[in-house]
Amino acid sequence: MQVHFQTLGCRLNEAELESWARQFRQQGHHVAADIEHADLVVVNTCAVTEEAVRKSRRLIRRAQRSNPQAKLVVSGCYSSLNPDESSALPGVDLLVENRDKEKLPRLVAEAFSVPTMPQIATEPGENPLFRRGRQRAFIKVQDGCRYRCTYCIVTEARGEERSRPLIAIIEEINDLHAQGIQEAVITGVHLGGYGSGLGVDLSELISSILEQTTIPRLRLGSLEPWDIPDGFWKLFDNRRLMPHLHLPLQSGTDSVLRRMARRCKTADFQQLMTDAQQQVAELNITTDIIVGFPGESDAEWQQTMEFLRQLQFSHMHIFSYSPRPGTRAAELPAQVDDAIKRQRSRELHQLMSEMKSTSLAAALNQSVDVLVESRATDEDGDWYVGYTPNYLRIRFPVSQKESSMENRIVRVEITAVDQQNGRLTGHVAC
Repeated sequence: MQVHFQTLGCRLNEAELESWARQFRQQGHHVAADIEHADLVVVNTCAVTEEAVRKSRRLIRRAQRSNPQAKLVVSGCYSSLNPDESSALPGVDLLVENRDKEKLPRLVAEAFSVPTMPQIATEPGENPLFRRGRQRAFIKVQDGCRYRCTYCIVTEARGEERSRPLIAIIEEINDLHAQGIQEAVITGVHLGGYGSGLGVDLSELISSILEQTTIPRLRLGSLEPWDIPDGFWKLFDNRRLMPHLHLPLQSGTDSVLRRMARRCKTADFQQLMTDAQQQVAELNITTDIIVGFPGESDAEWQQTMEFLRQLQFSHMHIFSYSPRPGTRAAELPAQVDDAIKRQRSRELHQLMSEMKSTSLAAALNQSVDVLVESRATDEDGDWYVGYTPNYLRIRFPVSQKESSMENRIVRVEITAVDQQNGRLTGHVAC
């Protein structure tokens, strides 16, 4: 059977998709790069915002139109929160809610009487994602969240916290590395809560991965600022742990953070960034900001802008708040007008552009290791493209003297900043 996967939303959705791909291959099936050639289409949906819900519905409808003969399976947060609506969409043959995600390949086999082959019959050492040109894999280590931020529907969609055993994570990373994956990204809904109920924590997870695998590069997904465990910064002494953290702030005003039910004050966040950047060389921190949260006054917005100007992020994910039914924030008074949200968003994007320029300029004349992910051609020539250890995008010219560098880690000297495209330019170090 040919199986095609589509997803939108968070890195956790991507990690789940990759896990399903491996499981289907272990059953003797194949991953189809094109939907037109698929016998089965699996769509992993998102519900983090109302726009994500709309995109999820469009993705399901488009999948059905693209291949009406294929069996269509939907899962993810939108489908779990709205099972009747999802099931009623044209062409949907099976809905797998989040609580059953780990069993999706088996549930598909049972629902459609799909024959499977024993694992020994599949081709060893061949990862379908790597064959599609992937060098980085997302590793889901936990699901669910104990917190209840007032704007967030994901905690309801994902349920209670649960963590994977250390040994299973280690085995997955070693297997992926053996198949050519060079970088593992550790993900979870509440990554800092890893190990709850297992007697371990995030620091022990990272230490174990570094000790028991040889994968060259390890990254962390989004981490709540109040979840940093003791001794965390020492882990970055191991250069295989990449110096990049995504720490969601959401607002630069304590009064707004209280309405969001966030557990971190602005002064604590600022001190956290100071400590981190003092202890981890070349550390790059990115964040999330919500614009126009209910009740956000002009004064609170100005406080947020003033606070952000004191910090240095290389990138900010900027979200204009939209009411999400089922969350406490949707019922708060003083919803902010859309025109005001757009204006504030433009201001913040301008600040983000300035911050990105500063981060890129600070990297000039450095020599860094780049994981080459792809090759691109434009009017200026042929380029290899990848990311620096601290997650800045970079390109360098293709040399006709070299064999293919894709999926290799290459030493690159940074020589210029491409401000227009938000990236660095360099050349292979001699």
